[in-house]
Amino acid sequence: MSVAPTRTVRVLLVDDQPLVRSGLRVLMADTADLEVVGEAGTGTDGVRLAAELRPDVVLMDIRMPGMDGIEATGLITAQAEDVKVLVLTTFDEDDHVYGALRAGASGFAVKDMAVEEILAAIRVIAAGDALIAPGVTRRLIADFVRAPGTTAPGPTAPEARAPRPVVGITEREREVLTLVGRGRSNGEIAEELFISAATAKSHVSRLFTKLGARDRVQLVIMAYEMGLVSPPR
Repeated sequence: MSVAPTRTVRVLLVDDQPLVRSGLRVLMADTADLEVVGEAGTGTDGVRLAAELRPDVVLMDIRMPGMDGIEATGLITAQAEDVKVLVLTTFDEDDHVYGALRAGASGFAVKDMAVEEILAAIRVIAAGDALIAPGVTRRLIADFVRAPGTTAPGPTAPEARAPRPVVGITEREREVLTLVGRGRSNGEIAEELFISAATAKSHVSRLFTKLGARDRVQLVIMAYEMGLVSPPR
C-alpha cells in the first residue's frame, strides 16, 4: 500500500531555456511531493523570486545571460540559509563546480540525467539526507579541498590544506562525520554503526549545529579538511 507524502517540496526553476523549465514543470506536476512555485529566466530574477517565494530548493542553471548561476547562487544562499540550491548544468568544468561550491550550492545534477534522477536529486537536497551523484560529487569536492589556495565555502575555510584538528564533537560524532565524508546516507551510517536511522539523523543534525555547516556538502568538505577522509588519488 502506498503512503501519501508528508511534505511537499517547493521548487523554483531558474534556467534561461523556456523548454527546459516547461519540461521540468510538467514533470513535477505529475508528482505528489514536488511543486513548482516559480520560474525565472535570468539569475537576477531568480534571486528576486527566491527572496519573495522562499522555496525549499532552487534548481539553478549555471550559464545564463547577465548574472550567471554561480553569482545568483551566492546571493540566494547569503540571503536565505534555509533555501537549498541544486546546480543544473550540461558540463562539469571544474572551475564552474568550484565556483558553485564556494557560492554555497548543496549539490549538482546534469541535464542529461534521467528525469527521475533529477527529481530524486531535488528531494535529496530538500531533505539534506545525502549527496547528489556521490561518485562524481565526492571527486569534485576532493579536488576542491586538495587544490592549493582554494577556499572552501562555510565558516571554517582555512588557508592551508593541512588537516585541521577535530574539536568540539564526540567520538561517535567523529565516526558519523567520517562516514558522511565518504558519501554515506543516514541509512547507511546507521547500518555501519549498528544504530537506528533516527539516531544517525540526530548525530548529523548535531554536526550541522556544532560545525556551523549548512548542508552535507560542507560536512564532506570539513571531513576532508580534518583529515578524516583522504581525497582519492
